[in-house]
Amino acid sequence: MKILVAHNAYQQRGGEDSVVDAELDLLRAYGHEVELFRRHNDELKAMPGLKAALNTVWSRSSANLISETIRMFRPDLVHFHNTFPLISPAAYWVVRDAGLPVVQTLHNFRLHCPQAMYLRDGKVCEDCLGHLPWRSVLHGCYRKSRAQSAVLSSMLVWHRAIGTYRDKVTRYIALNEFCRCKFVAAGLPADRVAIKPNFVEAAVPRDLNRNGFLFAGRLSAEKGLDVLAKAIDLAPTTETSIAGDGPDADQFNGLVGARLLGRLSSEALRQKMNESVALIVPSIWYETFGMVVLEAFSVATPVIASRIGVLPSLVKDGETGLLFEPGNSRELADKMRWALANQNKMKEMGHNARALFEAEYSAGSNYQRLIAIYTDAIHEVACDRPN
Repeated sequence: MKILVAHNAYQQRGGEDSVVDAELDLLRAYGHEVELFRRHNDELKAMPGLKAALNTVWSRSSANLISETIRMFRPDLVHFHNTFPLISPAAYWVVRDAGLPVVQTLHNFRLHCPQAMYLRDGKVCEDCLGHLPWRSVLHGCYRKSRAQSAVLSSMLVWHRAIGTYRDKVTRYIALNEFCRCKFVAAGLPADRVAIKPNFVEAAVPRDLNRNGFLFAGRLSAEKGLDVLAKAIDLAPTTETSIAGDGPDADQFNGLVGARLLGRLSSEALRQKMNESVALIVPSIWYETFGMVVLEAFSVATPVIASRIGVLPSLVKDGETGLLFEPGNSRELADKMRWALANQNKMKEMGHNARALFEAEYSAGSNYQRLIAIYTDAIHEVACDRPN
């Protein structure tokens, strides 16, 4: 199978970029010929605002480049990850015009929420779910800008109107059942939304003495940093390490019990997970997956997480970690104290987490699910072709 992967890379590398790289490596490891079509948001630095806005709605340049890549590479299908803003949904049209299936992984909620996270003013907001996204313009949801929110909303409204999302995508990939239900409620055809979680490469858990807690991720508001900072202040009996970078790092400056590590390499992060009593995931938004949870599970580290979105389906309370109400710093502090007082039980949860990882989130099982989706999409397009 020859696969063309298309991805619009972010200026600050994040989870989606890592998933794309991991899937490319996975497909190549199983012998597939894979080509990557990539545009990078660094291009926006030299692009006039009007051109960037037009590209968001319909990028003629990306459509032409993908059309040429298809002609040269002759893939069996095209798998899209992020298309915003430089690839745009225009690319789906040229792929379908070439008679090829389109597979689109849904890494966030941007197809029906311009802000992409269902989050406004620090709280979950579903005002645009199942509706035209005019409220996002009113509130300036995307980057606190009504103008930029209007561009994104125009893209969504236009492509809904001309049937892009309904007719041009052969299969959508949701990362879990929670997200699938949201996408279907927003109007995507239920029979075209398959489920395939992300994966991480297996690591070897080390039998180390575990001390303290770990947060790992982008240091931004939706990750629940304010909740974590207050919990650390309430329970400063052990050190909580903060791995990552982002605009809200100053939340932890001078906070007793918090230690800023900055951005760590994958190897250093796994090592830190091995040393921690638990990973803390205090998110206040609907995490679409939570790769960092899998990384913790891979090294038998249990997770203390918000009871929100997909997290309760990943973290089984009392089995692979502990759950607390989102935004409740006092409850999080109580869970941290309990974990320190019951470390044998936490180790048991860590072993359960590792077993779950091996059964559900290994590279091999992920490959089988991905190829099944590809095969299904190819078969559907072949059946739709006129004789």
